[in-house]
Amino acid sequence: MKYDLIIKNGNVVFDDEVRKIDVAVKDGKISAIAKNLDVETHQVINAQGQYVMPGMIDTHVHICEPGRTEWEGFITGTKALAAGGTTSYVDMPLNALPATVDKKSLDLKKAAAKEKNYIDYALYGGLVPGNLGKLEELSNEGVVAYKCFMSTCGSDIPEDFVNVDDYTLYMGMKKLEQLGHILSIHAENAEITDRMGQEFEKQGKITPSDYVASRPAFTEVLSVKRALFLAKETGCKLHFVHISTAEAVEEITKARNEGQDVTLETCPHFLTMTTSQFEEIGSVAKCAPPLRDEAEQNKLWERLTEGKIDMLTSDHSPCPPEMKYSETNNIFEVWGGITGCQNNVDLMFDEAVMKRNIPVTDFVRMIAKKPAQRFNFGNKGEIAVSKDADIILVNPNQSYVVQKDDLYYRHQHSPYIGRKINCRVTKTFVRGNLMFDVNEGIVGEPVGQLITSNKKIKTTSA
Repeated sequence: MKYDLIIKNGNVVFDDEVRKIDVAVKDGKISAIAKNLDVETHQVINAQGQYVMPGMIDTHVHICEPGRTEWEGFITGTKALAAGGTTSYVDMPLNALPATVDKKSLDLKKAAAKEKNYIDYALYGGLVPGNLGKLEELSNEGVVAYKCFMSTCGSDIPEDFVNVDDYTLYMGMKKLEQLGHILSIHAENAEITDRMGQEFEKQGKITPSDYVASRPAFTEVLSVKRALFLAKETGCKLHFVHISTAEAVEEITKARNEGQDVTLETCPHFLTMTTSQFEEIGSVAKCAPPLRDEAEQNKLWERLTEGKIDMLTSDHSPCPPEMKYSETNNIFEVWGGITGCQNNVDLMFDEAVMKRNIPVTDFVRMIAKKPAQRFNFGNKGEIAVSKDADIILVNPNQSYVVQKDDLYYRHQHSPYIGRKINCRVTKTFVRGNLMFDVNEGIVGEPVGQLITSNKKIKTTSA
């Protein structure tokens, strides 16, 4: 057989082992895995000394198009994702305008995304007050999951995303259980964090450390426990986004062990930056939940090492630089979101595999296989015959320093600028198409395809 591509001599990461073996690609699929493949082929890549892995599936990305394309659009955002080793992603229902909460807004999102994505993509629907009757139409149109906020979000702008009340959360869970869909939750207690933030500002407590103190760890745990209880009552499948505390991980693990269908993610920034570093770096490191102290970070690493964290995601939440600035140095006034998706894979490979000896197979499960399983990306997530040829090469012997000019974001700011990373993504293939090369940059034109769900509402017999 004549293949389109053979990747030779690499250390190929499978589910339970690493083997030095060749991988062949034809028509966008992995078509053969064997030693010493030596047949006529269009292209041969020598991956000697590098890891050959499935590309990252980032299930938590905020592309702000349409409506806020000046924050981040599909072209710039997916270039950054591709350069960082991500081959598919799920776009959140906010921060675009209008928020993706019904068929009309979903259609606008689909139209805006068409032919602009350098990698494959799927879309979230939102759960917000007033759209309970719209959840089924979103399902019928192919969203792969739903997202809600238990903390305050949004603005006074019409059609912006807003957080749920308890009634919407409960009734939404009942509906999503019928639809068979996952509800992803931002879990922080709105009343406590809002009031504490207001009081801190009145008292002139406006530093990064004050912001962290206004959103203490227990406010995350409190909301996680409430959401788990409602999900137990309704049977709704849950996924908790950007968990920042070990106690929340333990609560979710306990619920899962007791039979609830629940998963969780954390993000590189919670594992690589602390409150004290937030003070040094400044507002580009503001996010919600906030960066925690070193002791909490160490406990989060312990939970990851124990296998209690299902997946890693970026929570890429970009904005223009002026939104990260306050004339009075009031951290509460600046946008809370980290621009970081271009450094997902290599940063975490460095920190987890190289520095903490976490097995590379576990790492790959967190960035690829488990996201694919949870969000039903059936053709993705592992190196296996017949799977999509979504493949990345990672060189553990090539270090670099993150530089502003190398970032593909619409606005080149990131808390990782100046950080040395001791490995590097050198190539990214999406269904066999080379999208990024470390020496050439982004290669070719957008090839990203929309991934949709085929969920149908449950029916009961009379």
